[in-house]
Amino acid sequence: MDTSQTAPALVFVPCFSGAPWSDEQLAPFRPALRHTPRLPEGVDSIEEYADHLLNEIAHLDDYVLVGDSFGANIALALATRRPQGLRALVLSGGFAANPIESKPWKLAMRLIGKARGPLYTRLTLRAHAHRLASPFDNEGQVPWSEADSRSLFLDNTPAASFEARLRAGLSADYVDALGQIEVPTLILSPSHDILIGENASRIMREGIPDAREVVLPRTGHMFRFTHPADYAAAVEDFLVAALSATTRVSADA
Repeated sequence: MDTSQTAPALVFVPCFSGAPWSDEQLAPFRPALRHTPRLPEGVDSIEEYADHLLNEIAHLDDYVLVGDSFGANIALALATRRPQGLRALVLSGGFAANPIESKPWKLAMRLIGKARGPLYTRLTLRAHAHRLASPFDNEGQVPWSEADSRSLFLDNTPAASFEARLRAGLSADYVDALGQIEVPTLILSPSHDILIGENASRIMREGIPDAREVVLPRTGHMFRFTHPADYAAAVEDFLVAALSATTRVSADA
């Protein structure tokens, strides 16, 4: 991909843990113009997360949003506002509205989100790590386990923030606003994802005007962590095509 100063910055929006993307996950991408803010704590509204993200990147004139999981919902929310400078959008393992269709599971999520202390660290995070797991997590460039997922949250996610983000994700609904997104969009999906399910990507694919989907084989919801090289290659391939097409259209106008 073009690494000149005219290339847009890549803004990597964190997942539910709130942690910025690691050096290991960023390494496969082009070296310059990378930004990965941490999510604020205790915020229970996707719109407020989008406000925070917009403030974090206010200095950027030209950028691409790359949002993973919960971060994809935040990136999508910001994209529906048609912010100036947004060139393209990448949504991985994300959703436009609460993907949990089971009423008992919705109730269970709200209940486990209220846990504090040992109940949070031993029950909530173990249950969440189990939902994040796939049979392919040990096959990628970076082998991953449920214990690794739990450690990610133990190190980065206070219980109050876990509950707040849970409320934000369960109440957000951008399905009717998908048509407002005006930039090329990649929906990057794992082949196995019991947390989000297949319906979420279909809704986004059918609702966003210039959206395309790529499914990475033998990957799970944590594919940004387990398959960073494959993940980055899919994003970079999309951006080469999408931004080249945008440049041609601008030149012809």
